[in-house]
Amino acid sequence: MPPASYLTNLFGRSPIRPLQQHMSTVYSCVAQLKPLFEAMVNDDQERVSQTYDRIARFEAEADDMKKELRHHLPKGLFMPVDRRDLLEVLLMQDSIANQAKDIAGLVTGRRMTLPGPLKEPFIEYGDGCVAAAAKALDVVMELDELVETGFRGPEVDRVESMIDELDLLEGRTDKQQIQVRAVLFGLEDELRPTDTMFLYRLIEWTGTVADNAQKVGSRLQILLAR
Repeated sequence: MPPASYLTNLFGRSPIRPLQQHMSTVYSCVAQLKPLFEAMVNDDQERVSQTYDRIARFEAEADDMKKELRHHLPKGLFMPVDRRDLLEVLLMQDSIANQAKDIAGLVTGRRMTLPGPLKEPFIEYGDGCVAAAAKALDVVMELDELVETGFRGPEVDRVESMIDELDLLEGRTDKQQIQVRAVLFGLEDELRPTDTMFLYRLIEWTGTVADNAQKVGSRLQILLAR
């Protein structure tokens, strides 16, 4: 029996798997942004509303999982990862789902649509932000392997490479955000000021999904360095 498995059995259930399950639910929530944005582009308000409901359900499920994990997280000395580090990763993961729900609430509450020239670049931008969250999930799903290997060996190199990919994805969304904002700037005279304001907010909040995903990877990178 590997040492990490032995310690898990000896001193209680490892929190690693619940942390991974939480991130999986977070990604299920964020993945719904793609059909949300597609429905928004097509001005399909019924589908927007339905997608909001799915996002809200996943966000609530992730929130319940977060509370459960925080409540049952061992306080003893025999944990493969420091309790404070796990809590920080958990909160960063949860912030991704929270952001997705905020975006869905904005789109639904404002019955938002996009002007024609903004549709294609915004969809590409949104896809990029969801892809960053998917890569963050991939990184978190490697955490149990890192624990089993004692954060040593080829597995560390593999995860560091994945974190580098996540950084690249997030950097790409930064560039996409600049491009999308530039398109919107050129349309300002054609739009109502309130619509313009909320479109800028939508662009910013969508980028925060990728930013928060990258923060998960950065926090795990700190664990690798210890």
